[in-house]
Amino acid sequence: MDRKFQITSAKSGAAFAVRVVTRSDTAEITGSNDDGALRVRLTADSADAPEANTELVELFASVLGVTPKQIEIVAGHNQPDKVLCVLELNASELEAKLGIRGAS
Repeated sequence: MDRKFQITSAKSGAAFAVRVVTRSDTAEITGSNDDGALRVRLTADSADAPEANTELVELFASVLGVTPKQIEIVAGHNQPDKVLCVLELNASELEAKLGIRGAS
């Protein structure tokens, strides 16, 4: 996928924005929005539910090949727009695992 969204490297990992859409038939990453956030569909009933946050973390852990403990929601726990941090991965590694071209 071509990318417009931004991954930010930090000392202990990489952070990026996601926009969650709930009540989907399947949990998946569907692309990126014009504002730079990754679009993510979840089966949970509401983006502000704890189940949605758990599902989001588990989805990215599976896609990235890391443990759920390496993924933290750092902003937006009760909102559809969230910021995630993946510990122990830099921006380039994260882009490669997500299949994103056009590194920052």
